[in-house]
Amino acid sequence: MLYQQVASELRRAIYSGVLGPGAQLPTEAQLMEDHGVSRNTVRLALGELVNEGLVTRTPRRGTVVRDRRPLLIYPQRELEPQPSGELREAFAYAVAQEGRAPSQYIEVLTVSPVEEIASRLELADGELSVVRRRLRFVDGQPYNTNDSYFPRDLVADSEIARPGDIARGANRVLEELGHAQVRVVDDIWARMPNQEEAERLQLELGTPVMVYVRVGFDRADTPVRVAVSVLPADKHLIRYELDRR
Repeated sequence: MLYQQVASELRRAIYSGVLGPGAQLPTEAQLMEDHGVSRNTVRLALGELVNEGLVTRTPRRGTVVRDRRPLLIYPQRELEPQPSGELREAFAYAVAQEGRAPSQYIEVLTVSPVEEIASRLELADGELSVVRRRLRFVDGQPYNTNDSYFPRDLVADSEIARPGDIARGANRVLEELGHAQVRVVDDIWARMPNQEEAERLQLELGTPVMVYVRVGFDRADTPVRVAVSVLPADKHLIRYELDRR
């Protein structure tokens, strides 16, 4: 269809860097003239790019290419030792390694978790968990959410159950409690965000998210943490490295 052809040409210009972040696309009138198509065709093409998260449309500036600089995530590195003297929470360390500024808003609650979380933590009926709910920022912009659940009986008397940041990270606290995570299971899938997620993460219309669930097990193969992250697809790149050498 004609609008798909127009969208395809603009998409190539964006991915090739001809139209970089912040660049303004030609006006609707100019696109109509350049491609010999109707205004409706141009609007359909631009709407497709908006839904893909490539551009944003504003009354004053028109259609502008979004800044799509993704945060590179290496899930396999979360539990690796950090250099001496640089012990930090895993997210903060990863962001700082890219030369960017991390920050986060933290809320700590004791809850009766939903069935999906309770079953992953292997909690009995009525058992509670402590959840550390975090809205994470990169360079001052909301980037993702991370809700980490722990069995309450395991962490009730630790920093994990208290408000505020844990500079060295909750994973290190689990180690100090004798429950270092030695095995993890990851589940990752994509979906559209719900209204709360879209508002908290300030998502553009049509931006999908990745849901990343990690379950951490200690040496007794007991689940000690379930971390649920919601990652806007236009701001994250998840990279796994497998090496059989």
